[in-house]
Amino acid sequence: MITRFDEIMGRRGEIMRGALGMDYSRFERSPIAFDYEAMMSDHGYSLDDIVAIQTTAGVGNTPLLELRNITDLVRSISEAGKGARIFVKDEAANLAGAFKDRRASVSIHVAKEKGYDGVIAATSGNYGAAVASQAARYGLKCIICQETFDSRHIGQPEIVEKARVCEAYGAEVVQMTVGPELFFHMLELLDQTGYFAASLYSSFGVSGIETLGLEISREMRALTGADPTACVITHAGGGNTTGTARGLQRAGATTTQIVSASVDLSGLHMASDTDFNRKSFTTGHTGFGVPFATWPDRADVPRNAARPLRYIDRYLTVTQGEVFYVTEAMAKLEGLERGPAGNTAMAAAMSLAREMPRAATVVVQETEYTGAGKHHWAQLNFAREMGVEVRCGDPADNKPGTVIVIPERPEQLQAKDFDLLRMRKSYVRNAVKAAPADYVPTAADVAFLAADTKTDAATVEAMLAELREA
Repeated sequence: MITRFDEIMGRRGEIMRGALGMDYSRFERSPIAFDYEAMMSDHGYSLDDIVAIQTTAGVGNTPLLELRNITDLVRSISEAGKGARIFVKDEAANLAGAFKDRRASVSIHVAKEKGYDGVIAATSGNYGAAVASQAARYGLKCIICQETFDSRHIGQPEIVEKARVCEAYGAEVVQMTVGPELFFHMLELLDQTGYFAASLYSSFGVSGIETLGLEISREMRALTGADPTACVITHAGGGNTTGTARGLQRAGATTTQIVSASVDLSGLHMASDTDFNRKSFTTGHTGFGVPFATWPDRADVPRNAARPLRYIDRYLTVTQGEVFYVTEAMAKLEGLERGPAGNTAMAAAMSLAREMPRAATVVVQETEYTGAGKHHWAQLNFAREMGVEVRCGDPADNKPGTVIVIPERPEQLQAKDFDLLRMRKSYVRNAVKAAPADYVPTAADVAFLAADTKTDAATVEAMLAELREA
């Protein structure tokens, strides 16, 4: 029996063609490969055009700050000659308080330019506020689909606050319980309203983040005379990593190492009713970071513009307690009280900087605003209410959903490398699985998979051989 869910999801490509004005089939080259760069440039806006759009929209040109006190702290616990300089791009200075304003600004500009009456986005967090803010500036109607509650109708403080913020900007918020329905409801509403899809995963939104990488390169050259040695990026669905890395490359910062960072929430399932409220992070965690990296096209669009494995050089994970510790350190040492999502990358950066020479530079490419439900104290209090133990000690004892261990000393901050090769193999396996069962990958497919995993043809051929033998 075909359900409404099956019918809507089966028409995803058709609905998105109307809601984005893009025919994704034009980019397909085979059951595996598609022309990624053609899709990314299809909107017709140059990077200079996007800068102009964002300037008009009150987005971008945020401060790049050197964190001298944090750097001194890191150097005090590093080996002689180690301890890179740490900088942060303060994206909380955007209108809605996060880097996602860059994403929203381009999507909403396109919606207005193409004559749509309104916009719809599926998001539980900062992106919804960004879309609602930009829609208000452009005079467009706005609907935000938000996964908010567990089956007991209990919502996380951060998500509940985001609903309030979206409504303050004039948006209608459609709230639902956790499960697989988020993209379905977005598609259904797009089908009913004829509104524009302000998708997180379209080329419009991801292209909007490229200005962040561009600004980092230009500002670091002005401040230090060189591009950053490493750029640390909080990683969830992959758009943040993809857009920033592309912007750095387009600015000529080809030697900057791209380091993604996520909170380790292994053992928790993001679509689980019982696990939903036992995590203290709604984004920037492995529950999104790993599945979306290893199969980007699980999104609401037929082909996802966020393809982080094309750009990641290293993927670090940190614990929840380490991020809360760094959030306090940022406030007390640098006078920057910012939300935990950006501080995920900061926790990884402080650990990374200890490995690097003092002449090196590390840029954390975003902060987000904090307050009320987004504040780390609210998150910790909620964790206790959900039965999660919160204590100080060794963060190695952290267990997602059971205990949050906040470090007692900065020396205990220790980011861990996630196995990128394993992720790349998972991606190739998923790409082959999505193709017809009797399909044999061609040389063009191998070249595409090599680009999509930042490897080479020989590596992909070896992965395919492993799959055939399995």
